[in-house]
Amino acid sequence: MHYAALASGSKGNCHALADGERTLLIDAGISLRQIRQRLDALDFHAGEVQALALTHEHSDHIGALGVILRRTDWAILATRETRQAAELSQAVLIPADRWIELEAGRPLDWAGWRVLPFSLPHDAADPVAFRVEAGACACAVVTDLGQPTALVADHLQDLDLLVLEANHDVDMLREGDYPPQLKARILSRVGHLSNAAMAELLARVCSPRLRRLVLAHLSESNNHPDLARFAAEEVLRGTSVDLHVAHQRVPLALSDLSH
Repeated sequence: MHYAALASGSKGNCHALADGERTLLIDAGISLRQIRQRLDALDFHAGEVQALALTHEHSDHIGALGVILRRTDWAILATRETRQAAELSQAVLIPADRWIELEAGRPLDWAGWRVLPFSLPHDAADPVAFRVEAGACACAVVTDLGQPTALVADHLQDLDLLVLEANHDVDMLREGDYPPQLKARILSRVGHLSNAAMAELLARVCSPRLRRLVLAHLSESNNHPDLARFAAEEVLRGTSVDLHVAHQRVPLALSDLSH
């Protein structure tokens, strides 16, 4: 199994999982052209993409949905509420024959992979994260959550790869120039995960099996990669976990994820 963060941050998010025969995208918040260019640059051939899984309807996660519907035949994996909210947000219609319905807490057998969406605390219609198991590999992509719930922690046990939000440093956010209402939203229980909250969750789910950790969805205004990395390293001290920070513009690829 291979993983790529094609883009990660407040301006657009897109992750890819591939096994050499098929590729599943998680979110499409950058243009289809950028998705294809970045996949090709990483030797994740765009022609192998078979489906797009949506976590929620915010534009930095589904901005390319309309073009994808017009120019590809990819299946769209989404919960009913996310489908409806995405259609309204992007003024598109996801055809019934291209929609694979998801339900939080119910695993889906997709192309031989086990795809499990699970609920997150975020201010969207029906936000989910994804745990994906393929062969001997288990990974999860978890961003856009306001707090580290027990449900989330339960679904992050025994992973080979964890992609985890580290959106902001609380002091940077509070002292920054964001409007008070936006600061309150980000800091709320349905906002985004701070470095400290990320570390708290990581401490609850870090296991001897975990090989790779990718910190994702960092705010360019309210965080710094060194701060996020330091928070994670404090938890990972004494382990052999390989730590990476995903970027908004520079894609990241990891291969051979199986333990």
